[in-house]
Amino acid sequence: MNDLLTRRQPIGPATLNREARTVRVTASTGAAVTRRDIEGPFMEVLSLDPAHVRLEALRGLPVLDGHRKDTMGDVVGVVTDAGLDGGGLWVDVKISARRADLLTDIEDGIARSVSVGYRVGQWQESRSQGVRTKTATRWEPVEVSFVPLPADAGATVRSHSDMPEDLQTPGNPAPDTRAAVDANIRTIATVCGQDAAFADSLIARGASLEEARAAGFAAIMHDSVQPIRTESRVSVGASYDDPAVRGGWMGEALYTRVNPAHQPSEAARQYVGLTIPEMGREVLRLRGVSTVGLTPEGVITRALHTTSDFAIILGDTVGRTTRQAYQAAPAGVRTLGRQTTARDFRAKHRVQLSEAPTLEKVNEHGEFKAGTLAEASESYKVDTFGRIIGISRQALVNDDLGAFSDLSRRFGEAAAAFENQFLTDLLTSNAGAGPTLSDGEALFHASRGNKGNDAASPIDVPVLSGARLAMRLRKGLAGNPINVQPRYLLVPANRETEAEKALAQITAATVDAVNPLAGKLELIVDSRLDAKSGLRWYIVADPATIDGLEYAYLEGAAGPQIESRNGFEVDGVQVKIRLDFGAGFVDWRGWHQIGEA
Repeated sequence: MNDLLTRRQPIGPATLNREARTVRVTASTGAAVTRRDIEGPFMEVLSLDPAHVRLEALRGLPVLDGHRKDTMGDVVGVVTDAGLDGGGLWVDVKISARRADLLTDIEDGIARSVSVGYRVGQWQESRSQGVRTKTATRWEPVEVSFVPLPADAGATVRSHSDMPEDLQTPGNPAPDTRAAVDANIRTIATVCGQDAAFADSLIARGASLEEARAAGFAAIMHDSVQPIRTESRVSVGASYDDPAVRGGWMGEALYTRVNPAHQPSEAARQYVGLTIPEMGREVLRLRGVSTVGLTPEGVITRALHTTSDFAIILGDTVGRTTRQAYQAAPAGVRTLGRQTTARDFRAKHRVQLSEAPTLEKVNEHGEFKAGTLAEASESYKVDTFGRIIGISRQALVNDDLGAFSDLSRRFGEAAAAFENQFLTDLLTSNAGAGPTLSDGEALFHASRGNKGNDAASPIDVPVLSGARLAMRLRKGLAGNPINVQPRYLLVPANRETEAEKALAQITAATVDAVNPLAGKLELIVDSRLDAKSGLRWYIVADPATIDGLEYAYLEGAAGPQIESRNGFEVDGVQVKIRLDFGAGFVDWRGWHQIGEA
């Protein structure tokens, strides 16, 4: 089974059992429904042959609110039974006790429609009198949803007269069948884009539902302006009519041209290979705008002035390429920090607790002594940074993929470089001593024992061993040893070779010649440190084991975020990159500095 599709059907209150919280709905009548794909409009038919639909798959399926499936709150019920009869495919639904409001809306006739989500495994295509028909000859329901609007208006409301006699209850008579038919004829007219006079003429001559469906279908085929285009509900996880969804598929297809290694999704595959002007022609066609005789420049101009699709398509492409370049950029100092999130732009206070108090022997009376935890607090805040750049109409007309990929790559690299520069500036602030912490002292200070004073200190085994010993002997807020383990060696670029020699694994001729630091420290080189001082270097503990440098993004917006719109200041599309980012040191114990400028 492949893509998820949906059909919407009317339901009726006559079969509602309020006490049992159950109602019977029609999932499909097998009527033809107008759909659209890359080749244009076609009529879709769900075969109701028992051999073609997996009825057993329906029982136990969730009933959702508008196809949403993010939380348990979106589940409003469950399918308890399903079957086929003269009215089509019926489904019995049990409503959750949480949704008394939905039961009331069904009872009042307000909630009248459901949409069945299904996957088609096999299509049979035919063509008659110029009309293309695709019949699903192997399909499987995957969920049922309550929705606002129906698509298959020919499905009858499930009244008691529609049900087998053994399910009808005395004292609950069937509603007027002609009135139900007339109501459905008006629904057919609405879905087919016809006015009230169309429905009135059918009702006046006592037309059946079959006759009304045939008349509606004939009206669709005759009407050249495609009146039910906005009523189409074919979807691959979402509707073809949603510009954001369709733009995302086209954006992914464009990204596949930029990055051939990317494997496009099934929905995006249909657009792979289209040029930007061809995509513009497609989005205009889907919106009902004629492109006959338009040049590529004319297509781009009309699309920019009548739709927002280009902004969505290019925003998706730029966003994908930006994230790829951002993730591939050298991490530098950022490797040595711990990533967190901030809920808003107010100061983020980071409370640090001391190590737990030492355990003491319980006396003979079984009394336990109380212990306390010392506290310290640091703070920093997240700010917003960003830029806007334009993609010209000329670049769109020329199908200039190099402009998009180069722009996107530079955006990603610039975001990563900005973060590293921000962290480097923080680390080397205050003339290299680092930021002032809440106790009034700089990050690196002689009183803390985390600062070497010799500017000419070489990167060798004796100096590294001394720094490592100092970190191992560190004490926490309560004054107890915390045994900090060094993990990284951070150096400027001009001391990279020196550091590599110090950390090299060598074959020693004697025991004394063995390098005790080989394989113990991971080397991090950041050339931004050279602009501050070519002499200072650092030993750093793993940020996952002890607090130190911490950086944060706004909650739900980690890394660079891309937005786009049709340009107003520029003739084309504007792309904005936004980064909500902040950082601070929340403790000094995991860092040790050696050398001074």
